Amino acid sequence: MKMQTRRQSNRIREFLSASTRWAPGKWESGKWALGVLILLALAASGFPAAADDWPQWRGPARDGAWRESGLVDHFDGAQIPIRWRVPIASGYSGPTVAKGRVYVTDRLTEPTQVERVHCFDWKTGDRLWTHSYACDYRDVSYVAGPRASVLVHEGLAYSLGTMGNLHCFDAASGEVRWALDLGALFSIRMPIWGIASSPIVVGDALILQIGGSPGACVVALDRQTGRDMWRALDDQAGYSAPILIDQAGVSVLVCWTGDSVNGLDPVSGAVRWRFPFPPKEVVLSVATPVFAAGRLFFTGFYDGALMLRADPDTFAVEEVWRRRGASELETDGLHSIISTPVIDGDHIYGIDSYGELRCLTTATGERVWESQEVVPRARWSTAHIVRNGERYWIFNERGELLIVTLSPQGVQIHSRAQLIQPTRGQLNQRGGVVWSHPAFAYRHIFARNDEELICASLAAR
Repeated sequence: MKMQTRRQSNRIREFLSASTRWAPGKWESGKWALGVLILLALAASGFPAAADDWPQWRGPARDGAWRESGLVDHFDGAQIPIRWRVPIASGYSGPTVAKGRVYVTDRLTEPTQVERVHCFDWKTGDRLWTHSYACDYRDVSYVAGPRASVLVHEGLAYSLGTMGNLHCFDAASGEVRWALDLGALFSIRMPIWGIASSPIVVGDALILQIGGSPGACVVALDRQTGRDMWRALDDQAGYSAPILIDQAGVSVLVCWTGDSVNGLDPVSGAVRWRFPFPPKEVVLSVATPVFAAGRLFFTGFYDGALMLRADPDTFAVEEVWRRRGASELETDGLHSIISTPVIDGDHIYGIDSYGELRCLTTATGERVWESQEVVPRARWSTAHIVRNGERYWIFNERGELLIVTLSPQGVQIHSRAQLIQPTRGQLNQRGGVVWSHPAFAYRHIFARNDEELICASLAAR
């Protein structure tokens, strides 16, 4: 907290210094003085000038970083107090938060099979609207509901269901602006775990990885109308969400499919570069690509880790290193299942195939250390890592929230407490799991299992 207070004090000094330059002679103004007093009071309380939304997969910048301040540095007890909780049904989609509203999807199987999109008030949990539609999961394993997070952008909310049902809503009212059956429209070759890649908006395009055929693994639709804009790649679908990077002076869309890693022009869908990354066994590309210092990092449960260097001047990539162990038990580098790792300077931190938190060097992928302290050992054991300044929040599959510091010397756990209970329905031999990524917004955390959506404050007193 001392470091945070110093940062706030520096911001105050910078503001006061700038104020005398911007408005010389205006300090006598009552309104100006009142504004300064309000700013000082807010800064002293740690309240951010503008609270962050969490409007899409992995946050505002899609990078798994939470930039708000004024947060707790330890929990007072074994259970984090819950601000509100509301009942929902099963699903893997993480909640998203925008303009004071929380969005999440789920699935009911009785009396009929339907997917639902919900919107709640962030302060109270009051239901603002719900939209339901019939959806039969045909030939899809793990039937606990939609996988992709709702994306909210400029007043519209986009929901992508497991079988390819795409809806565009008025984010406030829930009115359906347009809807498409992507399975029928693009002849989707349905992956075994359904459509899971969270959409991304780039300019006027809503871009999705769906595994359509022919040549429609990745598609772009006009975000206002749903009109088909472009189609790209003949790969089978993966589950990884695309990201946007800067390369050769322009934006490049990085898509990890079931067969390769690709850099696409987000405007036209043209392939800027392509790097083959075929699966050793079944396609299990789930973790989001991580981009830092000109390098792209990928990790999968069966296929290990791949580090590419993106040429800064041309549309090209080259392999820096690749590590894959002999099996899921004898892993090398990092074999993640769901959790997206983080790159911090010269090191990578991520969750391996059986829940080991590992530290690797970015230069070679060599393992620096590993720890089983964050989540118990189990096949596909996972935890979600979110960076906040100099520390990390880790939400594990047991429903625990941890505050930690990660360094080449190891993991230091400052505090841990139960946030939400794991629910049964899958992996019951270990008491169920929570696999959905939480949302962090307004100094609160929003998390779901297969029975409820909860909100808890993480604000410092």
